[in-house]
Amino acid sequence: MRCLICLLLLCLAATVRAETLTGVVIVVIDGDTVLFKPDHVTPASRAFLKVRLAGIDAPETGQPQGSAATQALKALLHKRRVVLTTLATDRYGRRVGQIEVDGADASQAMLARGLAWAGWRADAATRAREAEARQARRGLWREASPVPPWQWRRATQ
Repeated sequence: MRCLICLLLLCLAATVRAETLTGVVIVVIDGDTVLFKPDHVTPASRAFLKVRLAGIDAPETGQPQGSAATQALKALLHKRRVVLTTLATDRYGRRVGQIEVDGADASQAMLARGLAWAGWRADAATRAREAEARQARRGLWREASPVPPWQWRRATQ
């Protein structure tokens, strides 16, 4: 019983309650990760947050289409005012969240451009957006057999 309670407490500690922040994306790291500077930085908080877009997995830097994904996300978000809704913290300490720019979801935009895979927890609408891009052969779907980033990471690490 104690182990179960400890496990539940660890799980709760690893997540972040949903929080909505406004601010500016100051750096685009890759096709699904950015540095975000909130408008209101308190002394107890960091000056910026490393954020991974929720619901997608984009090609890695060095992977085919990785540069295209990074450039597309940069064109969409770099130095733009956005709304970030944080959902969790991943195992690397990054916030995982939804980023909206001009009312549009950045993850959905990357899927529509064919520059990301839907995440394994994706809902039906998100999977449909990926399927549309596949059918239209946009972005990485122009390639005969694009390698998902999770397979590419396993093969290169």
